[in-house]
Parts: sequence; C-alpha cells; structure tokens
Amino acid sequence: MPIASDSGTEPVPEFAAWRKGVAGVLAKARRVDASELPDEPEKLLAVTTYDGLTVNPLYTRRDELPEQPLPGQFPYVRGGDATRDVHRGWFVSQRFGGPDAKAVNEDILFALENGVSAVWLGVAERGVPVEGIATALKGLLFELAPLTLDAGPAANEAAAQVFSVLDGYEAPNRKDIRVSLGATPLTSLFAGSSAIDLDGAVALAQQAVARTETVRAITVCGIAFHNSGASDAQELGAAVAAGLEYLRSLTDAGADIADALGQLEFRFAATDDQFETIAKFRAARKLWARVAQVCGAPAFGNAPQQAMTSAAMMSQRDPWVNMLRTTLAAFGAGVGGADIVTVLPFDESLPAGELEVSKAFSERMARNTQLLLLEESHLGHVQDPAAGSWYVDALTEELAAKAWEFMQEIEAAGGYLAALQAGLLAERIAATKAKRDSDVAHRKTAVTGVNEFPNLGEKPLSEEARAKNGTARYGAAFEALRNRSDAYLAVNGVRPRVRLVPLGPVSENNVRVTFTTNLLASGGIEAVTETGPSIAVLCGSDTRYGTDAAAAVAELRAGGVTTVLLAGPEKAVAELSGADRPDGFVTARMDAVAALTGLLEKLGAPA
Repeated sequence: MPIASDSGTEPVPEFAAWRKGVAGVLAKARRVDASELPDEPEKLLAVTTYDGLTVNPLYTRRDELPEQPLPGQFPYVRGGDATRDVHRGWFVSQRFGGPDAKAVNEDILFALENGVSAVWLGVAERGVPVEGIATALKGLLFELAPLTLDAGPAANEAAAQVFSVLDGYEAPNRKDIRVSLGATPLTSLFAGSSAIDLDGAVALAQQAVARTETVRAITVCGIAFHNSGASDAQELGAAVAAGLEYLRSLTDAGADIADALGQLEFRFAATDDQFETIAKFRAARKLWARVAQVCGAPAFGNAPQQAMTSAAMMSQRDPWVNMLRTTLAAFGAGVGGADIVTVLPFDESLPAGELEVSKAFSERMARNTQLLLLEESHLGHVQDPAAGSWYVDALTEELAAKAWEFMQEIEAAGGYLAALQAGLLAERIAATKAKRDSDVAHRKTAVTGVNEFPNLGEKPLSEEARAKNGTARYGAAFEALRNRSDAYLAVNGVRPRVRLVPLGPVSENNVRVTFTTNLLASGGIEAVTETGPSIAVLCGSDTRYGTDAAAAVAELRAGGVTTVLLAGPEKAVAELSGADRPDGFVTARMDAVAALTGLLEKLGAPA
C-alpha cells in the first residue's frame, strides 16, 4: 500500500491504517487486546544497532532529508566520481600471492581475462618475493586495472620495484595509472600485524607525490577494527581518527594539505547486512569530506574506497552459506559506492584444501559473485541507486553522526596514537564484541549453519582449521563447541548424545522437539530418542507438563538419568519441587553457549 504524507506532524490516513494493522498483528501475537499496546505500536518492531541507532520498521516521506549533491560533488555522499563508466561499475578485485612469481602472473592474467579488473598483490611474507614483482606484473595494463600492494614491512622495497616497472611502461595518460602502495602502519599497530612504520610511510608518500601516475601510499584500513569486533560507527570513527593522524604526520613533514589528502585511501569491511553496508560507505565519504573541509581543502576530500567482504561474518561450519553472505556484502558495497570491491572466497576461514575443492573453484565463485551483480543485475549502471530511500538516507546521516562522535572521543584522548596506547580503542571495541557475542550466544543473532540449522553430519575439521584464528568471527564460540564434539567423536566413534523424551502427541511436542534438536546440534550434541544417555530433555506443551512432567522426571531418574531438563519456561512447572522438579530449562533466549558447554562437560567431551 503506498504511504503518502503531508508536511504536518500528524499521521495521514494511510499511515494510520498501517499503524492500526500493526497493532492488530502485534496484539494477536502477544495475546493481548490492541488497546493495551502503546500509542505508537510500530516502535515495538524497531531494531537497535550496536551503535545505538534505531532502525524503524517503516520510513515515510516524513523521514525525508534534503537531497544530497550529485556524485562527484562535495560532500561526496552519493559517490566520488561523477564520470564513472556505468558499463563497468566498480572495479572487481582479487587478491594474488605465492612464492612463485611466474605462477602468480599466470593467475593474474587468467583472472583479468575472466572478469577481474583490479589486482591486489601480496608481497614478501604475504605473497611474491620483492624481486619477483616485475615478473608477477608482466603483461598488466596498468591504466585499465588499478594495482594495490600488500607488502607489510617490505612496503618501501615493493614500491621501488613497482616504480621501476612503471618507469619502463608507456601509457597515453599516466594519471590513469592508479597504484595503491598499501602502507598501513597505524591500523596495523591496532591489529598487531607487521607493517612499515609511520616515518617510513611518510617517506613513501613523499616519493608517491613526486610520481606522474596516480599513486597513493597509505591505506587507512578500517577492517583492522572490524575484524576485532567493532561496530560500523566504531570502524568509521577509528579510521577517520587514523586518517587525521596520517594528515598531521604528512603535513609536519612538509606536505601541503592537498598532497597529504591525495596520499590516503580507505578500506572498509562489507557485511551481509546490506543496508548498513550501503550506509557505511556513503557515511564514510561524508565524514572524510568534512575532515578535508575543516582542513581547508574540501575539493580534495574524495578519498577512494576499497571494500572487502567481512572475514568476521564468515563461518567455518557449513561454509557454503558464506557464498550468500558475500553476495549480500558485495551488493551493499557496490550500491554504497565503493570504488574497488574484493570478495573473499567462501572457504576463506578454512585452510586451503579443507573442503576438498580447488583454489581455482573458490576464486571463481568469488569472482562470479561480483560479475553476476554487475553483468546480469546491472548494479553498476546507476550511481548511488539507494539515494532517495528514506531509510538509507536516514541511516547514512545517523551513522555518520555516531562515527563522528567516536572520532571526537578519540581526538579528545589525544588523537589516534594516544587513544591506542591508552587502550581506549581496544576497550570500546571489546565492549561491542561482547554484546555481539552475547546476542549470538542467546541466538538473538542467527548465524546460519552455526547457531541455527547446523549440520551434525559435516566432516570434522582438521587440527589446522581448529587452530585458525585472529579474526573475531561471529560464530566462533559455537564452532569451538563443535570442535569439542569432533574430538569426542574421534575417541568414541559417536557424538555426545542427549535423549529427547516427547510428551503427548506429535502435534503437542513437535515444535519443542525440533527446537531442542537444533539447539543441541549447534553445540555438536546429537539428540536421540533411545535410552542410554545420562542427560534427557522433556519436550511437550505447557499444558502437558502440568499433568505429565512430574511422573516423567521420576521415571527418568529411576532409569539412571542423572540430569533432566525441560524444553520450555520454568513457570510451566512452577508447582513442582524436590525430586519431581527438572534440573534445568531449555528456552529460546537462554545463553546457549554456556548451557551447551555445561552439557558437553557432563557428557565428557574434552575442552
């Protein structure tokens, strides 16, 4: 139903009708009279993000904001490039690396022939040897395919090799050659990864400024914060604070503000929350444009954006679902206006070969994810297609404001380096991670294949896979439980088992039997109906519990069951006490990680 509005503050009839419908549905679901609901019942459907932002169930013209300037115009919310080729859209990037430079070159050329349009090259400890860079880049048309380096502490040596290659390369317009040297000293300090130091990055930027090509030395990598558990606003705010630290260092070394701004690009994570991802990239451009404006150079506030699909959202269990996650993430990044998008292979969270599929297959799936969006869905044909969405515009503004607040908190602490050394960044991000972990543990947040709809028949992971870490993956706590189950299986030949005891007919117990089976499987515990397990769960209706629970508990205890649980709320058997009372309760919003950990310990699964 179309929702109209006027310029007043009162709901128009169409909105009032929708609100009445919402009240009716909520009243039925909550088994109350509609008159008992608040005057604005739709607020009961609102969602709060980890940044404390409220996402409403419906946005109307009453939420409309002034239209942002066109793409290519300050503050670049709608995109930084007014003349982007709509037939190309964003650049499709792929990461390359390996000790054999010639093999890497073959991989790069093959990928470029099959849809890739940007190259991300790992160097030294992250890929090809420094001396093999020229071989790896042989045949690359630099003016057509942007190049990004990831060389860690070898950034200076890698840059020298790339500059040597470019010096012998002919191009009609050298400004069309876009190279990112990928120095990340400040964000690598937070992540604890090796990188060139800040002074080295500044010296590298001075060399880049002198080049005739479009070379940016420094990458502000917000993914370092994201992979540690940061919210979207924290990722943006910390990245902007790091960007400010770079600007100060560059200008202190003698660079003018325009050149300093021209040496920075940003990299952010794209998640399967498509709308938050769209808003994140739009908000990021607004934030950096504001920094450039305050610095007196608004025309230079359009820093390029690279997107990489989130490693934190990827699962080790049922990793095929990662293809869906990365599709949504790539969609959000592309629609949000990222210049270059890298989709991680669906088996990124696992060691090579763990799934017995080839590296070529994983890379092809990642590459084709973007190509389907660009070539078949034509998402690149329109710049900022989300513009005009009341929801996206509102979320962009609110996210930008929240990120700016976090950046100001960092600045008030003395700037990025001071806040990092004081532990402020780690403390704030850890609090967000704890909240997200709690939501996943209580299954308020679903991770398909992990805490919802797990597949107990999956092949156990290798020891190498179980040891792989470094990223705060959302489902890691449940996957650790599954690892314990795998260890138990290896020793005993069966998984840890819990007995389900259905009470009453299937029509009464089926919902709770299904729920309990799914919950137990998320911790690697197999639900069975035969006798034998020392732990049992009663499954039935609340009414059935009132008549049959006490007798069932007594019978199970007499049969040697040491722990009897009940699927449902404690109030269902409030009148029971002593030996007739279950030992615990299995509910939808319980701390499943804690409960399943306790069950595994009782069942003898090794930690």
